[in-house]
Amino acid sequence: MITQVTPESLKERAFQTIIKDYLINHNGYSEGFNENYDNHYAMDTKLLFDFLEVSQKKKIDRLKSIYKENYKAKIIENLDRTLTLRGSIHVLKHGIKDYGVHLDLAYFKPPTTLNPDQFALYEKNILSVTEELKYIDEKRIDLVLFLNGLPIITMELKNPFTGQNYKNAISQYKKDRNSKELLFRFKERSIVNFALDTDQVYMATKLAQDKTYFLPFNKGNDGGAGNSEVFGKMKTYYLWEEVLRKDSLLEILEKFIYINKVEDIKVNGDVSLKETVIFPRYHQLNCVREILDHVRKKGTGNKYLVQHSAGSGKTNSITWLTHRLASIHDEQNEVIFNGVIVVTDRTVLDEQLQSSIYQLEHKLGLVAKIDKDSSQLKDELEKGTKIIISTIQKFPHILKELSGTKDKKYAIVIDEAHSSTSGKNMMALKESLSLEEAADLAIKEESKIVDTEDKINNELEKFVDDSNVSFFAFTATPKGTTLKLFGKQRHDGKHYPFHIYSMRQAIEEGFILDVLKNYMTYKMYYKVGKHIEDDPTFDKAKAAKSIARFVSIHPHNIYQKTEVMIEHFRNSTRKKIGGQAKAMLVTSSRKHAVRYKLAFDKYIKEKGYSNLKTLVAFSGKVKDEYMDEELSESKMNDGLKESSLPKEFDKDESKVLIVADKYQTGFDQPKLHTMYVDKKLSGVRAVQTLSRLNRIYPGKEDTFILDFANDPEDIKEAFLPFYKTTVLDNDIEPNEIYTIYNEIFDKQVINKEDVIKFVDLIYTKKESKNAKALMENYVNNTSNRIDEFSREEKIEIRSLFKKFISLYNLIIQIAPFIDSELHRLSIYLRYLIKKIDIESTGGIDITDKVILEYYRLKEGKEESIYLEDEEDIGVNVKVAGGSTAKEDETDYLSSIINNLNDRFGTDFSDSEKLAVEQIRNSLKNDKSLELKARANTAENFRHAFEPSFDGKIIDEYGKNQNFYGKVLTDESFKNKLMDLLMLEVYNHFQEQVRS
Repeated sequence: MITQVTPESLKERAFQTIIKDYLINHNGYSEGFNENYDNHYAMDTKLLFDFLEVSQKKKIDRLKSIYKENYKAKIIENLDRTLTLRGSIHVLKHGIKDYGVHLDLAYFKPPTTLNPDQFALYEKNILSVTEELKYIDEKRIDLVLFLNGLPIITMELKNPFTGQNYKNAISQYKKDRNSKELLFRFKERSIVNFALDTDQVYMATKLAQDKTYFLPFNKGNDGGAGNSEVFGKMKTYYLWEEVLRKDSLLEILEKFIYINKVEDIKVNGDVSLKETVIFPRYHQLNCVREILDHVRKKGTGNKYLVQHSAGSGKTNSITWLTHRLASIHDEQNEVIFNGVIVVTDRTVLDEQLQSSIYQLEHKLGLVAKIDKDSSQLKDELEKGTKIIISTIQKFPHILKELSGTKDKKYAIVIDEAHSSTSGKNMMALKESLSLEEAADLAIKEESKIVDTEDKINNELEKFVDDSNVSFFAFTATPKGTTLKLFGKQRHDGKHYPFHIYSMRQAIEEGFILDVLKNYMTYKMYYKVGKHIEDDPTFDKAKAAKSIARFVSIHPHNIYQKTEVMIEHFRNSTRKKIGGQAKAMLVTSSRKHAVRYKLAFDKYIKEKGYSNLKTLVAFSGKVKDEYMDEELSESKMNDGLKESSLPKEFDKDESKVLIVADKYQTGFDQPKLHTMYVDKKLSGVRAVQTLSRLNRIYPGKEDTFILDFANDPEDIKEAFLPFYKTTVLDNDIEPNEIYTIYNEIFDKQVINKEDVIKFVDLIYTKKESKNAKALMENYVNNTSNRIDEFSREEKIEIRSLFKKFISLYNLIIQIAPFIDSELHRLSIYLRYLIKKIDIESTGGIDITDKVILEYYRLKEGKEESIYLEDEEDIGVNVKVAGGSTAKEDETDYLSSIINNLNDRFGTDFSDSEKLAVEQIRNSLKNDKSLELKARANTAENFRHAFEPSFDGKIIDEYGKNQNFYGKVLTDESFKNKLMDLLMLEVYNHFQEQVRS
């Protein structure tokens, strides 16, 4: 049934009435009325007894004989008391006892059709919907859904055609719905609260005023957040047409909802229990249901790949799927799987599986953990244990055991497991190896390391007869071999996951951060930093330490890079996350890690920097010429055990972790903000490594990557399969900030006085209601003017504001400077943007509190790698650097020197011709450059030419320090010389082709 909705019909009929009518007319709901709602007990007492007296007449008659005419009041009192003690989820699933009489408060659908009596009871459930429920005094809420008289869902609805949307509904829950009011009291009554409009749905299972955390409950829109258009329907139709169907909602209540309990250990050692009601997000619900439907139809012997990004809630998805697979029946009422084996190395999954499945099933002995020897697995299989948890290492043995059980069928659920530490390296590094040789050896070793994913794939390729076994693999970043083994082949010949929750959707919904948003190569870092230093509008006294002399860092000049990284960390990173931010340096080899650790500690000691401790992580031992003995990770970390390193890194004083292969995958440290990369990365490894930064954390609003070794295009290609297309724009002009600043005020919507007064109140940190009201007014003065704009004008001005914030935060990332007007505006705009409402994608807002320290904000943009639809690659690529030289600028060597002297005021003589000639000849003899010249246009060739040119300059530096010193310290001079030589070298190679 299509919900036909037009703007006109929404003006004539309330949105809530449309949903209510659909639930009643098409989903079998009854209509509830305010006169039957008991405010004191927060339940529909009429429907409660309508259900009890029809479904359990003999039991009610027994209680009537005990309580006489007062039986209803007594039952309600007992029910209320049990709800307070045990919660509504427990009561609905397990009922209550009253004078020895057990009363069921709900009946759930039996797994088979073999028990018609149980199915008849299931049919007696009464789902009802009450519109404009007066839940206390004259307070109303749009819709409340009841199951047998008990409230289970509240809904606040907004209609964009009347100028409000789901954000207003969320605000209403936070400001107007008191979590102490019985209807909303955590666990005791309503289980989930929906805030929605015609475009988007959000949900919260616990109201806590301003601290209420709403999660998106959207289907996704072309791989991103939100919902897509559906002809003839509202975008959110699926909520009332599909999710709230009787069978669907009762299944969710029985099979998905549970309370997650986690012990919270305080600093003083006190332990408290943190409880969270878990209600599935849409993609989790959809994933589990689609897999189960396929299993029912196709039986065993199939493979399923679930590609769910970090932030998707994979642990819960695996828990729900495992529980359901253990009891699923086919259409002939036969059990499909004799057991389910979960393969994982995560203790959190092991603990949650056992806890949550007990809540869902309320039976002991369903779950067994294999933590001893191989015979334990055999024993559990013979006993018929429904769910067995085992480690990745035992996977080959599992397959061997299952191959001998042809009469039984099993499901194997494989949890993503990228080991956080590497395997042992093939040999200790000898001290005679150069850094370059060490890097090459590390690359060879890494190529031979078989990670967990590869091991699983290798074992599965050997597992020939798998007709009695189904595999369900969960991963965020599947390798090609994994896709081929587990994915489904489509008509185009490619293999695809069975279900996807993309990285893009996770980012847009606010569950992870976009690590590519603030990605910067060293070349760009230098360019912007140098521009800032040379520009009189920036305060040089407050600028970061000069990096001009590092214009062309030698690939293995560790000390120079050390200075860049430590000074960047001190000037920028350490102020992030309220001073809690940490950094990771990814190195090319164990020898690089050792050298960097020594260099970092030496530099920190020389400068007298306090509260900046480094740690190093690498496997095995390394012998280095700088030390008399072999070095191990533990020795370099002052005796710290390897297993204790993650906990040590979490401490406040531990700021930088230097790694060689270890901790690049599977390492979860949410305070990790910055990554310095001095290692070539590619493919899935690049995604896994850089994604160490993506975890959200209170106060963490961005990340930063400074890459010494990779090309942005390679990083883009690595991320593309897990996101969507790419537009790379990294040509940055710092002074543009003033152009944008003036353009903003030219719009005549912001009063500078409002900006000044607003920021003054932030810095005084006043928490009074009056101060908050004033701040709100200063922002509203502007937002009210913008409200009068058309949608297109709103999009334009919001884009302008974001552009200002991004560029401002880029500049202070490189070198802090003082310009109070720019800083004030950047703060004001961050709050103002929240007020500009344009059909947003609805990401979770994690920027409620702006931490202001030393003029630092946290939503910056350095070089952004944007990933969208692959079909849309109308690639907009701008790469920093000089323009291509014109042909008439090439000349004899003496003319090149004269050209440079005229342009830059230098006085190099013809004797410099020898230096230029040596470089030119060396470039012309470069076979790699020759191949690139033949395959590219002159413009594209320049990108390959530049690193070769830089290398030749460094090699020749000692022969003419005066001339090459100018090249290394003056970017414009270098670019001009490079352009003059580039075209000559390019033409030389092209002529060879023609001849």
